[in-house]
Amino acid sequence: MTTALSSTVPPTTARIVVVTGGASGIGEACVRRFVQDGDRVVIADRNLVGAQALAVELSCLPGASVEAIAIDLGDEASVAAAAREVEDRIGPVQVLVNCAGVLQRTLPPEALTLKEWDIVARIDLRGTYVSCAAFGVPMAARGRGAIVNIASVAGMRSGPLHAYGPAKAGVISIGESLAAEWGLKGVRVNTVSPGFTLTPALKKGMALATLDESLMIGSSAIGRLVRADEIAAAVAFLAGDQASAITGVNLPVDGGYLVATPWAGYGGLRRPA
Repeated sequence: MTTALSSTVPPTTARIVVVTGGASGIGEACVRRFVQDGDRVVIADRNLVGAQALAVELSCLPGASVEAIAIDLGDEASVAAAAREVEDRIGPVQVLVNCAGVLQRTLPPEALTLKEWDIVARIDLRGTYVSCAAFGVPMAARGRGAIVNIASVAGMRSGPLHAYGPAKAGVISIGESLAAEWGLKGVRVNTVSPGFTLTPALKKGMALATLDESLMIGSSAIGRLVRADEIAAAVAFLAGDQASAITGVNLPVDGGYLVATPWAGYGGLRRPA
């Protein structure tokens, strides 16, 4: 099921951009950024109602071209069908951003069931690969395209996320492997790894006291949490022509979390007087 919500014809230079998980959080921020940049954006999300609502909102902007389409990264048939529909009905996809994913409770191994582990791995790791293959193979056949996958600093460091962390580490590896696989075919593949980012999911965690805002801020070299639009800016850069020689990188956008946390053993960061 698809809802076409474009009220204007996009300029010939507009790229067709697919954002999975685009109905909320970092995905929504990416959608807004690409619409702002004049691209024709397809919001692909399991939450079709939410995707449609966002598309209606953004379609009111001058010159905006936005559509909503259902996709479930946990179901390869759904991903394949969505990729075919976009290619056949809308046109060749120039940019794919994989934001769709699920989070995980911070449980110890004795409490983390394999069912929950498998769900996280199926969506975050397997689903990212399935989406890359479904949209990336046609890109490679045409000789042009850019893919940006959203991983996490959780995939780069230890943490109490025994399914999510390994899945995101795998996403980073997928980006490196596909960058080498498709580089000679004109497709660039990069990864963005957000740190603690102000999304609805993070705010819910703070409200439930499963995340400590003061500790998260204290672990940041810039002394604050990351905004979703800052993640989107990095994604837009890697997907654009200014990054034409960049492929296979993993870019942390974490407010300096990775560089700040080792300072804890020395008493923490030196704060301004």
